[in-house]
Amino acid sequence: MSLQLHLESRRAFFKKTSLAAAALTFPFSALPESLKGIPMGVVVHSYSRYGSKVESQTYPGFKDAIDLMRHCHSIGAGGIQTTVNGWADDFGKKVRDEREKLGMYLEGSIGLPKNPEDVVRFETELLAAKEAGAMILRTACLSGRRYETFKTEADWLTFKENSLKSIRLAEPIVRKHQMKLAVENHKDWKAAELKQIIEDLSSEWVGVTLDFGNNVSLLEDPMEVIRTLAPLAFSTHVKDMGVKAFDKGFLLSEVPLGTGIVDLKEAVSLCQKFNPAVTFSLEMITRDPLEIPCLEESYWATFEQPAAQDLAKALRLVRDHTYPNSLPEVKNLNAEQRLAYEEENVLKCLEYSKKELLT
Repeated sequence: MSLQLHLESRRAFFKKTSLAAAALTFPFSALPESLKGIPMGVVVHSYSRYGSKVESQTYPGFKDAIDLMRHCHSIGAGGIQTTVNGWADDFGKKVRDEREKLGMYLEGSIGLPKNPEDVVRFETELLAAKEAGAMILRTACLSGRRYETFKTEADWLTFKENSLKSIRLAEPIVRKHQMKLAVENHKDWKAAELKQIIEDLSSEWVGVTLDFGNNVSLLEDPMEVIRTLAPLAFSTHVKDMGVKAFDKGFLLSEVPLGTGIVDLKEAVSLCQKFNPAVTFSLEMITRDPLEIPCLEESYWATFEQPAAQDLAKALRLVRDHTYPNSLPEVKNLNAEQRLAYEEENVLKCLEYSKKELLT
């Protein structure tokens, strides 16, 4: 189906039925076919120019979700996943109108309530996202990286306790409003840890935003992570990863889809198997490589009973699948060059998805 025909059918669907708004309250197997097979969307973090004040005629900044949505539509994306904090009272309706006009899906990104007093803020943002037409809210427990943020096991255990409290505070709110809350594996939880958290909570309204590449930084094979978390996935962050050795461990980068170590076709197939209505949202972050210092003692402070086999397996992965080209870098680029490189990478990924993944 051509993109134009696809968009026309999507617009007709949104206008003629209320099923879209209620879709994720149904069993996945009962979803109408018209909600399936939409093109890959884009996660807001793929763009440094979201909210950017860098002036560029060619790559102007996106001041809000509507700007982001319009741009992503223009490059053939099927939807967006974007932050919903700070929206004015009437902004959700404006986003909904634009989303329905363009025939795109919308997922929100929200911060968990930090304490009981913060639940009001969480519910306000949830309602704004729902007004805009989002039925899934992605969240993360940690904004940083486990091996950089926590220096002791005690620090990690405190974070874990607080995160569980936050998720439990959020669950009654998403259940009340019938919204799906999807917790990302955000360089914090190992796959088995996140799986245990979600299963222990045992709520149909709380699942996972499955990031295809983050857990390489925790020395986990990306496909093992995907196989573990796909049964719980409400949404995704699609990415491919490149690795190279360095003296303290290895370097890790998001790279254009199809050029890294993730078996993307199997990943997509697994997600669709367990949730036929799942959307696939690209998170292609163009930046300098991340340093994963797994040969330093400090890296291991928060991992219980680390196994030598895990380290050996990760280093073999780096050795056997070293990225054949230079990993992406932006440190030597000026602002305009960075924006151009970022846009080029997003376009490459969407084109790959169109040809190889979501045909």
